[in-house]
Amino acid sequence: MSSAAPLTRNFCIIAHIDHGKTTLSDRLLGRTNTIQQRDAQDQHLDSMDLERERGITIKAHPVNMRYTARDGKEYSLNLLDTPGHVDFAYEVSRSLAACEGAILVVDAAQGVEAQTVANVHLAMKQGLTLVPVINKIDLPNSDLPSVHRQLEEILAIPAAEAIPASAKAGIGIDDILEAVVHRIPPPPQLPQPSLVRGLVFDSVFDIYRGVITYVRVFSGEIRVGMPIRMMSTGNTYDVKEVGVFKPKMVPGEVLRAGDVGYLIANIKTTADVKIGDTLTDPRFPAKEPLPGFQVVHPMVYSGIYPINTADFERLKAALGKLQLNDAAFVYQSESSVALGFGFRCGFLGLLHMEIVQERLRREFDMDIIATYPSVIYEVHRTDGEVALVDNPAQLPDAGKIEEIREPVVKAFILVPNEYIGDLMQLIMDKRGTLENTETLDARRVMLTCLLPLNEILVDFNDKLKSITRGYGSMDYEHAGYRVEDLVKLDMLVNGEPVDAFSSIVHRTKAEGRARVLAAKLKDVIPSQLYQVSIQGAIGGKIVARENVKAMRKDVTAKCYGGDITRKRKLLEKQKEGKARMKSIGTVNIPQEAFIEVLKAG
Repeated sequence: MSSAAPLTRNFCIIAHIDHGKTTLSDRLLGRTNTIQQRDAQDQHLDSMDLERERGITIKAHPVNMRYTARDGKEYSLNLLDTPGHVDFAYEVSRSLAACEGAILVVDAAQGVEAQTVANVHLAMKQGLTLVPVINKIDLPNSDLPSVHRQLEEILAIPAAEAIPASAKAGIGIDDILEAVVHRIPPPPQLPQPSLVRGLVFDSVFDIYRGVITYVRVFSGEIRVGMPIRMMSTGNTYDVKEVGVFKPKMVPGEVLRAGDVGYLIANIKTTADVKIGDTLTDPRFPAKEPLPGFQVVHPMVYSGIYPINTADFERLKAALGKLQLNDAAFVYQSESSVALGFGFRCGFLGLLHMEIVQERLRREFDMDIIATYPSVIYEVHRTDGEVALVDNPAQLPDAGKIEEIREPVVKAFILVPNEYIGDLMQLIMDKRGTLENTETLDARRVMLTCLLPLNEILVDFNDKLKSITRGYGSMDYEHAGYRVEDLVKLDMLVNGEPVDAFSSIVHRTKAEGRARVLAAKLKDVIPSQLYQVSIQGAIGGKIVARENVKAMRKDVTAKCYGGDITRKRKLLEKQKEGKARMKSIGTVNIPQEAFIEVLKAG
């Protein structure tokens, strides 16, 4: 197939988290003089404070570089920097859809990790050309023969293709650029090359200019002043500005086939841009949208509420702006008796949830409460209907439920040999089943297991790291639903169920969770003038109980000596009064109590 732009190369860098991907992108920017020495800084493409603090990439960042190769030709290189953490795999898939090739970075000391395997499979599924780079070869504990063997045995990539490099020391950078130019193919020419087709792979919101759309042009040209149409919504806009990233936005006149850049077109609302959408010219529209983009569905749900109820509208606007440049984040409004009005939000994983909440606090100055994370259950009712439930309050009565299915994930866990026993125990504790054990080399094995998503939400990764002294790594993919013995656990305060504390749990773990919650509630609910009972119930069966002792006035203080019956009479009178008070009294649970229990999980 002929090329749309023979001297253009579109590529991304994929790697496991902390294998030196961001450092390599910094070196490429420096070597091609895209950024001047005086402007250079570490993690140049990581623009968020959060990315710098945590040393991780959260957002994909495009940049255009000019490179004169050894053959004397000047090439236009478009690099799309991608995240490495499992929760941001959707960012990787978006970037891959806009590229023809990928640099695969593997740490010379750590070797192939779980996320390396996952990203290679994603790239191969898109049909990309891989350029393997073994980074950090200057480390004293680097082991090149072992990494060569892993590339061939685990990833089926010839070791002879791997480029030894050290991004930090600047070793092998020219070899990597030459490999990008000569190994990665130029953008292919699609049928009907004059038709305008562009893939929207990201977007950001600018308070003065509206929505800035990041686009990869596959055919045709996008010029200033021409109309464009979004194929998913059918909306038409006039292009006000186009340009490329160097790495800041530099305006130009036109984006041609093969180019990666941005366009501004008076798009005012965040909901009008769908990530993965195809742009076309409404005068000569393309009939089919571009292929290869996959819609990613959230895996984890949590409620986000403003601490001050007057901030509801501010929170709504903030979530809308966040959703614009985070395609996998979804939200809808909901209300809770305890917490007032808020939003039910969907995330790809726990790190994704943590990052979104932190961005709300920092970028939008919001004071928020987040409820305990939950997953989506499939509830098959006795009348034949199937309901998707992510909130225990939506669960039908037990008599109307035929079965409940919970989401399961297939996890690929790479660990050193000596920790297999402890890890298998952890998998069993989390109700998982081991499917396969594969020996990768003399030191490490890969365990393939099925785990309920609900069980790995909160602390599985932390426990994996602590068991393996930080050497274990995990990647997972959704593996459908499985029938389990799940029940709704209600917490009753003074005999009344409190919706905010309800949860869906496995029957074998319900009693333990009920005891933990009851003990926590006992500590945070203030004493009343009568005894308050806190109970955990499954259906009509009470499985845990704690009591908050009543505040007592010493009614016998005025008795000096005399008959014991006088004291008894006063105590009986007090007891009757407390019983009458309990029958008509209500317990007001302070908001601090909800926050404390949600933190405890």
